[in-house]
Amino acid sequence: MTTNDDASYRDPSLSVGQRVADLLGRMTLAEKVAQLGSAWVFELAKRDELRPEAADRLADGLGQVTRISGASNADAVTAARVANAIQRFLVDHTRLGIPAIVHEEVCAGLMARDATVFPQPIGLASTWSPERVQEMADVVRREMRAIGAHQGLSPVLDICRDPRWGRTEETFGEDPQLVAELGLAFVAGLQGSELATGAVATAKHFVGYGASQGGLNWAPAFVPARELREVQLFPFEVAVRAGGLRSVMNGYHELDGIPCAANASLLTGVLREEWGFDGCVVADYFSVRQLEDYHHLAADGREAAAIALTAGIDVELPSTDCYAGDLIAAVESGRLGLDVVDRSVARVLRTKFELGLFERPFVDESATAISAEVGSSAAARLADELAAASLVLLRNDGVLPLDPATLRRVAVIGPNADDDRILHGDYSYAAHVESLREMRSTDNTFNVPVPDDLDLDEVVLPAGTVRSALAEVLTGVEIGFAQGCTVSGSGTDGIADAVAEAARSDVAIVVVGDKSGLTNDATAGEARDRSSLDLPGVQEQLVAAVAATGTPLVLVHLGGRPAGSVAAHESAAAVLEAWIPGPSGPAAIAAALVGELNPGGKLPLSFPRSAGHVPVYYRQKRSGGRSHWKGDYADAPVSPLYAFGHGLSYTTFRLEPAVVGPTTARLGDDVVVTVDVANTGDRDGDEVVQLYIRDPRARITRPLLELKAFARVPVPAGAMRRLRFSVPVAQLGYHDEVDGNVRYVVEAGEIEVFVGSASDRLAAAGSFQVETGKMPVVEVTDKAFRSTVEIDPPT
Repeated sequence: MTTNDDASYRDPSLSVGQRVADLLGRMTLAEKVAQLGSAWVFELAKRDELRPEAADRLADGLGQVTRISGASNADAVTAARVANAIQRFLVDHTRLGIPAIVHEEVCAGLMARDATVFPQPIGLASTWSPERVQEMADVVRREMRAIGAHQGLSPVLDICRDPRWGRTEETFGEDPQLVAELGLAFVAGLQGSELATGAVATAKHFVGYGASQGGLNWAPAFVPARELREVQLFPFEVAVRAGGLRSVMNGYHELDGIPCAANASLLTGVLREEWGFDGCVVADYFSVRQLEDYHHLAADGREAAAIALTAGIDVELPSTDCYAGDLIAAVESGRLGLDVVDRSVARVLRTKFELGLFERPFVDESATAISAEVGSSAAARLADELAAASLVLLRNDGVLPLDPATLRRVAVIGPNADDDRILHGDYSYAAHVESLREMRSTDNTFNVPVPDDLDLDEVVLPAGTVRSALAEVLTGVEIGFAQGCTVSGSGTDGIADAVAEAARSDVAIVVVGDKSGLTNDATAGEARDRSSLDLPGVQEQLVAAVAATGTPLVLVHLGGRPAGSVAAHESAAAVLEAWIPGPSGPAAIAAALVGELNPGGKLPLSFPRSAGHVPVYYRQKRSGGRSHWKGDYADAPVSPLYAFGHGLSYTTFRLEPAVVGPTTARLGDDVVVTVDVANTGDRDGDEVVQLYIRDPRARITRPLLELKAFARVPVPAGAMRRLRFSVPVAQLGYHDEVDGNVRYVVEAGEIEVFVGSASDRLAAAGSFQVETGKMPVVEVTDKAFRSTVEIDPPT
């Protein structure tokens, strides 16, 4: 049925702009609107064949296919066959033969049955290693392309300072610089050197989604204009302007009365006109219709479509709703100009040409070709390395590392000690199969058309738990097990068995935390917000009862947010934060507990003492973070239980006094901060050297500390390494406002420098003067986003 085989848009020798213009000029209104829509895989296919009704759904073409792997139980080969079947219909049986983009969730790896599972982003952030995050995203890119997917709905660039929010686990933490650098690395790895062999990265959720009122999902965010620029928008700006980001997804929430899906000043003004973004904005699932039925901004679907498209939402996901008949009606009635439709269609077509879909719409669906990329041994090794690097040793009185030669019996206790599902986050294959099953049976808030014949019976997970991993490393040691309680239940009958087991053991390893997911039984994940940061269910009682036996207690936390009361943490001889590490986690945890692995991760967000302390974050203003004039709360310290950047080791490090030079610098200059880090212990280890600055006096009040550079450095026992951070002066500005116009400026004056191993373990490194000539404040158009570091070999 496809016509125009000799049309200009089919000529790969022409520029993308020429091909887009030619194809756009040939399209009917219905064909244009079809490019702005999408369809769930189960609306189009059953197992590896198209449904009969798919022909009508695809007749005018399709913009995107939603989650062939992530919304099914398909293995990798089946997913590739489904992708090819859909593309074959579009190429061979539609008038213009335009292939579709297949998108997938890639939060902790490709969300697919056979794909490699990595730690959740909060764990990735704890590695403080952009290089490893880029390697991970490169694996995801190869796995996606192998099964016919082209766009990944990550990275999450939300700043999270309220861990009550269920999606904390999907974020890179609380600090804009750390989030920006990890996000930039993810974009680089996923998109690759060129999009023709890469996958489109989709930064989300634009913007301020993690700052919701009360830590509640979809709740309004109250973010002042300067805070919005310097904290919430910053990681997105870096991804766009320094990383060439090709896609953005809006947030569900509202900012100052305007839902993000309708916010033209952000989606068009800031994103496109200020930053020069020329990719596609895709709607977070259902958010176009939500302008009508959730925010009550639009009267109906026609108005919702017109508002969203005009604001800058190019593609409706996950299934075509308002961007169908309602959108066509809006054009035909004059409510919406055709030029607005053409603008978004051109962006979609450009992306498809850049991806090379017109030349290569199909993938090799042979098992040999797919197994070479999906779930490879090299990818598994990287997952092991990331799980190990993500572990954060929060406290240790010397009980760790355990010496198996001195142990007779070890008690392994807790609801998360012997559960492999607990190792997977909310955007994992397992969690979404559970969610689809729940939608089909009880809770289908979004009216997702989950068919009865969709196979959701079997969830295939890699085997292995903390209990089984400990049995492998504690050879010759008796291991007792007691679950004690469930994650969220109220039953306490099992606590007595746990106490008895602990009492007859030399040490008790208590594995507690969350179950992450989207279903009603989950305690962390999307829409699973909590009012308390204590351990869920009766786990606090379990910890207290085990501690009361007097047996040394090692607390291992597997969960999506900082959790545990002060009492629970202080009752433990040691606490290991493992987050949600994926199936590589148990082996890493066991290796860390016995000292085969030396933990080196650092916290990417502050650890509050309780929910009543929220928000707790290091980047406070001089007047913030304390009660004046007394300082603390009347009933508790204001300080976090563990500070941003905190993390212990089995060795010791010493940072020599840093040297800062030159003493004066101008725009265009770099200031070099040189610091030596020595491993003064008897074990090899990693230290994360962190560089912060302070502007002690400015026309706009500034934070007491701002992270500007960091490096995770392996240092052999007894050795020293030298680091030289080069900090651009153009990275040290702030946002001013003159006559209502926001501008980024650098101000003359002193900048203080601090270097250390955590935000509360810093030493003053010196200071330098910024000179701006005759004007005390200078607008900066060539903004700098990050510092660089050179690291010498060990000496």
